[in-house]
Amino acid sequence: MAIFFSGCRTDRALKNALASLGLTMLFLAASSLSIAQAPKAAHSPRKVSLRIEPEYPRILKSAHVGGLVRLSVSVLANGNVAKVETMGGSAILAQSATDAVHRWKYTSASAPTIEEVEIQFNPD
Repeated sequence: MAIFFSGCRTDRALKNALASLGLTMLFLAASSLSIAQAPKAAHSPRKVSLRIEPEYPRILKSAHVGGLVRLSVSVLANGNVAKVETMGGSAILAQSATDAVHRWKYTSASAPTIEEVEIQFNPD
């Protein structure tokens, strides 16, 4: 089925719109291809072989301030912690948890992984 428009301006606008649509689709296809091919760290629960407990800040513990800290931990294939990012929790408690987790050691794996860690600080 063909659609015909009368007038030169409409025809040119339609061609420009189709060309823009084609370029946009080509760009999106190329972008998704490069994203799909980018290496990503696997997400699988690995065992911690060396766990260092975080220090509970004395002032917070005496004030009965606690809470849950959530961390995203990038672990190299050899089990060393490469990077720790805070996903949630008190900033002071998160710093203490981050300092401890940086010193953890995980079991070896065939590839780097990203682990989600939750550390509960309970003042009681």
